[in-house]
Amino acid sequence: MTHNPIRPWRNIERRRSRQIMVGTVPVGGDAPISVQTMTNTDGHDVRATLDQVIRAADAGADIVRISAPDQETTKALREICRESPVPIVADIHFHYKRAIEAAEAGAACLRINPGNIGSAERVAEVVRAAKDHGCSIRIGVNAGSLEKHLLEKYGEPCPDAMVESGMDHIKLLQDHDFQEFKISVKASDVFLSAAAYQQLAEITDAPIHLGITEAGGLRGGTVKSAIGLGNLLWAGIGDTIRVSLSADPVEEVKVGFEILKSLGLRTRGVQIISCPSCARQGFDVIKTVEILEARLEHIKTPMSLSIIGCVVNGPGEALMTDIGFTGGGAGSGMVYMAGRQDHKMSNDQMVDHIVELVEERAARIEAQNTAEAAE
Repeated sequence: MTHNPIRPWRNIERRRSRQIMVGTVPVGGDAPISVQTMTNTDGHDVRATLDQVIRAADAGADIVRISAPDQETTKALREICRESPVPIVADIHFHYKRAIEAAEAGAACLRINPGNIGSAERVAEVVRAAKDHGCSIRIGVNAGSLEKHLLEKYGEPCPDAMVESGMDHIKLLQDHDFQEFKISVKASDVFLSAAAYQQLAEITDAPIHLGITEAGGLRGGTVKSAIGLGNLLWAGIGDTIRVSLSADPVEEVKVGFEILKSLGLRTRGVQIISCPSCARQGFDVIKTVEILEARLEHIKTPMSLSIIGCVVNGPGEALMTDIGFTGGGAGSGMVYMAGRQDHKMSNDQMVDHIVELVEERAARIEAQNTAEAAE
């Protein structure tokens, strides 16, 4: 979508995994790495939960997970799943019957924590329900809820314990001739998570769901997730991701896409390249970028935009982006289109002008895509 081709040294060779379906969303294989989030509303409140699902989907979420701790929630799931614009994953802990009810209610996937779900017989009942209703399953291993016998064996949560837990439950699903599963081995510790995922990736072809669980607040959790998930994705590991933040689920989606965009693994919306600003700036870069981020949030078409305060790095950065603005002097700067100087623009009119240019470019690209699809 941009005029700047992907350089060979930027290519990431993804681990080969088999593909499953989460509703209409393919996960694994050569499918795009999907972005997930999880609602934090009262699951009994259909309207509030559905509204949050829709907001997350508008932000780009491919899949949304909803906790289903009681029968009232699984009843509410029926309407939520029916009206949701994206597949719904039912998050199940402790009570296997909730998983069966969620499958009956239309959930596209059941997330079960092996350490919490109960006996092998109960897991088998969940598998039967998944088969009957066309659900996939995510095996969700978490360092904070490992099985007692593994903690006794290893003395503490560690990569070996987490991977053993995951492989034990993979075997259980496969023993019941069930292959539509993905797996995660999450921890709040970046090193523990990364080591477990790396070990897991070497011994199974199952699609891998990446996450650093309980990562923290918006700023700290974003940094932690970017380090942990970014390193794994860079190594080619991961088929779907969820950024876990103590924040609005929409922020999780935004951060997830920013991580993928930074690695060239997904493109969605406007990627702004901007300088931190200094005494050389010809306009207020920080305020300008803040305004542009808000005003361009509705753009879904992949596009790059450089906003640079002065001519030191501005022209060079503009060469690499679809649209650019570089600060100059006397209250104006240079607008670049597809890497070339195009025209000057006053600083006080620059924001409105850039928004107009971005929207025009997005409309042209979408019209072209529509025409090509119709041929």
